[in-house]
Amino acid sequence: MCGIAGLFDRTGTRMFDADLLDAMTDSLSHRGPDDRGTHRAPGVALGHRRLSIIDLSAGHQPLFNEDGSVVVVYNGEIYNFAELMADLRARGHVFQTRCDTEVIVHAWEEWGAHCVERFRGMFAFALYDAGRGDLFLARDRLGIKPLYYTELKDGTIAFGSELKALLEIPDLPREIDPKAVEEYFAFGYVPDPRSIYTGVFKLAPGCVQIVHRGARLGAPWQYWDVTFDDAAPQRSEATNAEALRAGLTDAVRARLVADVPLGAFLSGGVDSSAVVASMVAAGAASIETSAIGFGESDYDESSYARRVAEHCGAHHHARQVASDDFDLLEILPAVYDEPFADSSAIPTYRLCEQTREHVVVALSGDGGDEVFAGYRRHRWHHYEELVRRRLSQRVRGPLFGVLGKIYPKLDWAPKPLRAKATLQALARETVDGYFSTLAVVPAVQRERLYAPEFKQRLSGYRAVDHLRAVMAAAPTDHHLSRAQYADIKTYLPGDILTKVDRASMAHGLEVRVPMLDHPFVEWAGGVAPGQKLRGREGKYILKKAFEPRLPRDVLYREKMGFAVPLASWFRGPLAHRVRASLQGGPLRSCGLFEGAAIDRLVEEHMEGTQDRSQTIWALLMFAGFLEKVHEKPAQRTRAPVSA
Repeated sequence: MCGIAGLFDRTGTRMFDADLLDAMTDSLSHRGPDDRGTHRAPGVALGHRRLSIIDLSAGHQPLFNEDGSVVVVYNGEIYNFAELMADLRARGHVFQTRCDTEVIVHAWEEWGAHCVERFRGMFAFALYDAGRGDLFLARDRLGIKPLYYTELKDGTIAFGSELKALLEIPDLPREIDPKAVEEYFAFGYVPDPRSIYTGVFKLAPGCVQIVHRGARLGAPWQYWDVTFDDAAPQRSEATNAEALRAGLTDAVRARLVADVPLGAFLSGGVDSSAVVASMVAAGAASIETSAIGFGESDYDESSYARRVAEHCGAHHHARQVASDDFDLLEILPAVYDEPFADSSAIPTYRLCEQTREHVVVALSGDGGDEVFAGYRRHRWHHYEELVRRRLSQRVRGPLFGVLGKIYPKLDWAPKPLRAKATLQALARETVDGYFSTLAVVPAVQRERLYAPEFKQRLSGYRAVDHLRAVMAAAPTDHHLSRAQYADIKTYLPGDILTKVDRASMAHGLEVRVPMLDHPFVEWAGGVAPGQKLRGREGKYILKKAFEPRLPRDVLYREKMGFAVPLASWFRGPLAHRVRASLQGGPLRSCGLFEGAAIDRLVEEHMEGTQDRSQTIWALLMFAGFLEKVHEKPAQRTRAPVSA
């Protein structure tokens, strides 16, 4: 995988500063340790860091067409590049390499902006056409690869694979977006297209941005969206199971092409196990698998991972995260740039670190929960919608509102007795109810945390507004499909894929995601909701499909997830660090939070009366962002963007 960065001047005359381009490019050296390249010409500057995967001796970037009029810097893999190359050769295009990067420049020449519709893979790239005077930015359909961009005060367009590339620009305003803060504490990440900074954007999945010379920066154009065909004639369970196995095997086979060692993540869960079993079916000669475990049995799946590896004949590598592995608290904020509150970033980082010792490319099972309705919240959302259909809001609101208010919050109790959140969700409308199951920091706690001045800056904005807009755009009327759509558009790119991309790239590891092969996702959109969620069984059709290939107790065991024992950490070995970080430093001086509210929630957690671990973690990561990213000046102190 790679890192890209660059600058574009709409007048077409400016010569950008070489030192600035080098700083932006080299800030991404972890994404591409094998090679670097830059290109400067009037009106454009492009930088690239390369992790060599295919055609190791060639493929240097920036890469040009025959006459040098089209140039691209690219991060990703286009798995159907061989077929596209053959097609383009037949149309008269001449290739100098056998790498997928060169396909992009010729596909642009042949099909223009619509070239992305022909690409099967994961990608983010910037292409400059000197003849047209256009800068073309593109991101893959599901958002596997990231791309940030902004327009500076002088009209310069700047972009990069990670926010840290843009932070090398001394002229970049670092104004924290109040709406992004609200979204972060609600979702645990800042969802596309917003970033933590006002005026800096993430190109949304399935979108392209074209900047014309002499024209203002317009809105991105969406070339692909998730589809659901709930009204189509339904295929039988047996037919879908067979098609699913074949489709996933095909997606995996396409991702086995590499000129470097290749393996897989294996947690022992359904998704990663299905991917490893599909690697066997696709004819992988030898499979290296990696897993991370915890000392706490409630969080440890390593025994299942070993069993699947033995079942599939894989060479398995396992390591345990120590109960006092807290060094990453200092590292993670700089890895993610924006505040990021998914604590599973800790084991993910360690998993990538371990995997890179054995392979350069790893396949993962990410996306299975979103595509086949595997989260617990999908099941509860379905149950709640059944109740909402039978009782009007006039009845539900008062009834469940009162019950939810008086029912105690039993964090310590067995799961069947923790009914408070469900009762509160039933009192709400559909979107608000689903949002309550997603929120990292509940609305009541966010309201208490925010300082009065910050609430004024929010002007009444609430993160649920973002989810409401996404769900309103869902191309389906079925409540389960709408929830899946919302997760695919928000949680998947904002949390899951961001987490894996930054953790893997920090170690120069490429991760491929066959569950998010877009033809496979499109096929899954035509599977009936009742075959995805059957009773209490999420991912039902995926599990049925792999009964011939995997042990039954692996497929049908209780979902565990990739969680971290935060609650016990914060009451034990991390208690001192929590107090030191949250009761002083930039978190108290930034003007966003009420100090007394922070103190109160910390004490509630330490005393054991409430579990505030998710809120504490979100605050810790925000404090880390302020200290390690926001308040850290650009490495270059020289002001001019151009020379």
